Parts: sequence; C-alpha cells; structure tokens
Amino acid sequence: MKSVTATPVPDTAPVAQKLSFLDRYLALWILLAMAAGLGMGRIFPQLGELLDRFTVARISVPIAIGLLVMMYPVLAKVRYNETGRVLADRKLMITSLVINWILAPAFMFVLAWIFLADLPEYRTGLIIVDLARCIAMVFILNDLACGDREAAAVLVAINSVFQVLAFGALGWFYLQLLPSWLGLETTSAEFSIAAITVSVLVFLGIPLVAGFLTRTLGKKAKGREWYEGKFLPKIGPWALYGLLFTIVLLFALQGDRIISNPWDVLRMALPLLTYFVVVFGAGMLIGRALNLGYPRTTTLAFTAAGNNFELAIAVAIATFGATSGQALAGVVGPLIEVPILVALVYVALWSRKFFPSTQLATTSV
Repeated sequence: MKSVTATPVPDTAPVAQKLSFLDRYLALWILLAMAAGLGMGRIFPQLGELLDRFTVARISVPIAIGLLVMMYPVLAKVRYNETGRVLADRKLMITSLVINWILAPAFMFVLAWIFLADLPEYRTGLIIVDLARCIAMVFILNDLACGDREAAAVLVAINSVFQVLAFGALGWFYLQLLPSWLGLETTSAEFSIAAITVSVLVFLGIPLVAGFLTRTLGKKAKGREWYEGKFLPKIGPWALYGLLFTIVLLFALQGDRIISNPWDVLRMALPLLTYFVVVFGAGMLIGRALNLGYPRTTTLAFTAAGNNFELAIAVAIATFGATSGQALAGVVGPLIEVPILVALVYVALWSRKFFPSTQLATTSV
C-alpha cells in the first residue's frame, strides 16, 4: 500500500540561513584554516621534519588522526537500513550508478586534462577528488532543496560501499590505463593500485564500520529519535574539526608552494566549477526526462555533483604525501564545492515549476 507525503514547502528564509552556523560558513572556516596553516609554516619551518618522525604507512600520525576524525561522524549519519523502497526503483538506481561511476568520472578526466595538462600532480588530485563520491554534505543540501531523504540515504550508503570495493580499480583505470590507451602521460611510478586501495580501506573502511556499528548499537540501545536528535548533533561538528585540523597541517607544509603559485590554485578552481554546474544540471535534466519526480531528481543531481572531499584528501595524502600537489588539489575541492552547491540549492528550488504538480511529492510504502 502506498501513501503520498507532500514535499515540504521551504519557507522564505534564505537557504544559507537554514544551515547550521558551522555549515553556513564552511568556506570561511576553510580559508581561515588555510591562513593559519600558512602562518604556522612560516613560524615553524621545521614542522615537516617533526611530522615525518611519527609516520605509519607513509602518513603522519597526527594527519591520520585528523582524517579519521573527520570521516567518522559523516558515516555515522548514514541510514544503512533504509534500502527497500529506494532499491525497488530500478530507474533511479541504475541512473545514479551510471552518472556517479561512469559519466561523472569520465567528465572530470576530460576537464582535468583540458585545464591541467601541464600540471600532472594537480590533474591527478582532481581525478581523485571526483572518484570520491559524495557522502556527507548531500544530506544537508538534499533537505534544503526538498529532495527525497530516504533516496539520499540509500544512494549515500551505496556510494560508501562501492568506494571501498572499486576506488582502487577506478583510480588505476583513470590515472594509468586510460591515459596509456590515449597516448597521454600517466601518473608517476609512485602510484599503485595497492597503495590507493589500502588508503581507502583504512580511511573509509575503518570509519564506515565504526559508523555502521555506532548507528546500529545506538538505535538499539536508545532509539532512533535519541540517536539522530541528540547523539549525531554532538559528534557532527567533529567532522569539521578534523577537516580544519588537517587543512592547517597541509598548508603549513605547503605554504611556500602555494604563495609562489597562486595561479595554479585558480586553474584548479576552474575545472571544479565547471564540473559541479554541468553535472548537477545534467542530473536535473536526466531525472526530469525519466519522470523520476522532483524529490528524487534533486537527490540524483546532488549525489552526482557532490564529492567526498574528506576521502579524497585522505587518499591523496596516504598515496602521494602531505606535501604533494595531489593533496593540495584535495583541499581546494571543498573550498569551491561548498558555496557552489549551496547556490545550486536555489537553482533546484527554482526548477520545481518545470515538474508536474503530481511530481512534487514523495511516495512512500
């Protein structure tokens, strides 16, 4: 038996005001963390040598802790058990998988080579950013745009598991095999499918298992209302704390490189801007053409356009090092992504007039 629940009509308050204080000014916090890192690098030029003394599997322990801290709260939010109704929508599932794991990575591969053909480290970093599919901010953005919450939860869960299973293979394909086929320069020899797979297993696998167990045991012990209403708000900010801590250390290590090459940062921003706008627009158009309805079309578009920059940063650091261009590209990702995707919430809400009134509702079992 099916019931139809009307999609919430947003109030007149600006979208940005509906975000939490921390989320609303995320781009500002990132900029401040960058500035703090640059200043720290100037004051403590020996910081790199100090961090190198405490390393495990080529990555500094303090940075590794920051990466794990920022990943865990994100994965504790995923509703792993809400799969039945959404999985039954084969049209949505197939479309999402095709966009997320075939079309979007191929598009970023093209953009990276167009804009950064002479900068292999940054080019590789952007490709890694795109292979890390969105699992965090999409929940907030999807709610603000009145998308389908259950569909978002299932697509995020699928993306999380798929990344553990396929990230290494896709990295090898787009960074080595495909460029070789096309006669292009391949990523340096220090890259290996084993290294990138281990990075994903550690920095996504560990917090994924921890997040799943936390949700399962927490709901069983005190119920979903307590878990989502009290527990998640308490641990949620730690994702941002971990991200900012990592950014401070990265920019402390890369300060001289960044200051001497500001144009390189701008060149990375251009393909990212193009990617977010085009992929989001394509997701909305495809969903409308397939008659998915506004809520699921919006969810499809945001899960396709967003990226899991936390994982991208972790993989880049673990595989190429904290002072690499790949790691810097991972940091530039959220600086561009957050304000652009918030702006696209307004675009999504505006686009509702192009959907039949019967498609502005969420059907549930």
